[in-house]
Amino acid sequence: MKNILFLASEAVPFIKTGGLADVAGSLPKAFDKEYFDCRVMLPKYLCIPEAKRAQLQYVNHFYMDYLGQSRYVGILTQVVDGITYYFIDNEYYFAGDRPYGDWYWDLEKFCFFCYASLSALPVIGFRPDLIHCHDWQTGIVPVLLKDRFAGGEFFRGIKSVMTIHNLKFQGVWSVPVIKRFTQLSDYYFTPDKLECNKDGNLLKGGLVYADAITTVSNTYAEEIKIPYYGEGLDGLMRAREHDLRGIVNGIDYDEWNPQTDSFLPMNYTVRSFKTRKAKIKAEMQARWGLEVNPDKFLIGICSRLTDQKGLDLIECVMNDICTDDLQFVVLGTGDYKYEELFRNYSNWRRGQVSAQIYYSNEVSHQLYAACDAYLMPSLFEPCGLSQLIALRYGTVPIVRETGGLKDTVQPYNEYEDTGTGFSFANYNAHEMLNTIRYAKWVYYNDRDAWNRMVTRGMKADFSWGASAKKYQEMYDWLLG
Repeated sequence: MKNILFLASEAVPFIKTGGLADVAGSLPKAFDKEYFDCRVMLPKYLCIPEAKRAQLQYVNHFYMDYLGQSRYVGILTQVVDGITYYFIDNEYYFAGDRPYGDWYWDLEKFCFFCYASLSALPVIGFRPDLIHCHDWQTGIVPVLLKDRFAGGEFFRGIKSVMTIHNLKFQGVWSVPVIKRFTQLSDYYFTPDKLECNKDGNLLKGGLVYADAITTVSNTYAEEIKIPYYGEGLDGLMRAREHDLRGIVNGIDYDEWNPQTDSFLPMNYTVRSFKTRKAKIKAEMQARWGLEVNPDKFLIGICSRLTDQKGLDLIECVMNDICTDDLQFVVLGTGDYKYEELFRNYSNWRRGQVSAQIYYSNEVSHQLYAACDAYLMPSLFEPCGLSQLIALRYGTVPIVRETGGLKDTVQPYNEYEDTGTGFSFANYNAHEMLNTIRYAKWVYYNDRDAWNRMVTRGMKADFSWGASAKKYQEMYDWLLG
């Protein structure tokens, strides 16, 4: 039995702001329990819903010296779906109505979390063979395992893995500040260690000292070796390319299942989608203020409304999109300019465009089921989960060929009758528009080919089981 500890700043079902939480909460459940005991440790935020916090059980507490003060470290636990979760408690650090917000404060908070997590392991009596660290918030753990925690029998030989979920976020501040929060010596603040462009960089520490590095798709693993995607760390990524691998995220096939989804007006399978998706579409068209016509080509977006998601491309050709015989629905919040863009078009093209400028988990499920196509023209996308959900719900993805989008959506080939979606290569608005129009043409003029594409997408396996096998292979390789 090999012991694995996931260290993360968020995990479902307790706290979620993005895809990291899905990985930290869903992947451990998919490991082979006969060979791997995988547990998860995260902060006990006060913004975790009260009902969930009330179920946590006290384990122990101790005091730890950090930044010259004696700090309280509480340890709580709960078992969910067979996985043991541990929570590091300190109300000074983990109060507030959200897990992140103030960059400077977050740097100190998560450095404390790294120290407290490692210090808590002997107290709870769980010695991991490998600590799997997620994103910059846990970046100094691989460093500490080689430094402050290297001595002593308990920590000797513990391996570390660093997973990059989004290289854009690195935990950067001036060297004196990062030196103070990490409590590391001058030795570590050189360009081959934690220093990057004369600043201190927490993620870089993890990437230099971890025994292996993963990121969330094969294509993104290649992209981050070049300056355009490398966010200043492309040289390091090239230097460590033999320790770097891309493993595509999965989705929770229990939560995202059109056959059992309680949020849908009706359920459907790969056999019944032809009639039932049309009925769901008609019902949602009425709710969203669109013209009720189940034959009309309906494109959906459910996303943070930011530049990263390629919304500037949509802004550029939105007039052209609206002149076409199609409907468009968007669900999400984000940058004010994009919220206003979709609100304005919703008013101007009433019955054709619907702007749902809020976020609702229930409505997101309904959008994936109701739409014919799902648009994801991202500037960069390390993995992306939306296209995987769309495939599962029989909604054909239209994506840009970047990161995980390129790895998971096979472009339609009308001559060979293959593919699960439509894609375009360049970050270009008119290339995107032409791809949308090609998808629309297939939908209206060759519905049988469209339905075969839907069927292939719904049968594809992007469950966590496939991803878990690749992580298990890596763990076995590291641990011998």
